[in-house]
Amino acid sequence: MYFSLITPSAGAEREAAIQWAKGPYGDHQWLWLFFKAEPGTERDFLFRRRDGEGHMPGFYVVSARKPQSFSDAWQVQSSDYDPQLREGRRLAFELRANPVVTHKVNGISRRADVVMHEKKRLLKERGLKRWSDWLDTEEAKPALYELVQARCLDWLEQRAEKSGFRLLTHELHDREHGVRVEKSVRIDGYTQHQSVRKDIRFSTVDFAGELEVTNALAFRKTLLNGIGHAKAFGCGLLLVRRL
Repeated sequence: MYFSLITPSAGAEREAAIQWAKGPYGDHQWLWLFFKAEPGTERDFLFRRRDGEGHMPGFYVVSARKPQSFSDAWQVQSSDYDPQLREGRRLAFELRANPVVTHKVNGISRRADVVMHEKKRLLKERGLKRWSDWLDTEEAKPALYELVQARCLDWLEQRAEKSGFRLLTHELHDREHGVRVEKSVRIDGYTQHQSVRKDIRFSTVDFAGELEVTNALAFRKTLLNGIGHAKAFGCGLLLVRRL
């Protein structure tokens, strides 16, 4: 396996920007240019788009084959990727994921955004059809931020043990509430994506925090295979570094 960083070549940023597909729907198809293969070949790489805040935009990629640049406008830095981590190792992590829940509609299994699914559940409990119908006259309506934090954290915690890790906690001290224990995870960047043709919809959220490896073999598998769905759209790649 290989871990790679694909970025524009110095001085060729403009040409690279012209070549670069725009949006999450084009990234996957565009990245195939770095992996020459016969039509019908199954995807054998995970990726995460790196935005350009403070550094060059580009992509992190974990792949079975070493990517090869197809243009002078792009440079590829690759290294062997054979993670060997022991139980008890603590790491900082970042993850862009597609948190979904599976439920049944007319006997057919469907996937739904965990935040939208929770909003529908809350509305159904109150006999409401639209979020705007919920007035704060008797019961306060939860803010979108609160739903994202709660439901997405639940989603990650439910997958942590099987994925070979646990989320670390921090003790927070304040005069009013004393000592509070919270997960050392930051959740932000909740975004709903929709293709131009409107036939593909999915959501993404960014996690960042600290974890402890509880099962080295399972965690290695997670690093190589990712977490969750929508991997073709840049989700699931778990990035880690030593604390």
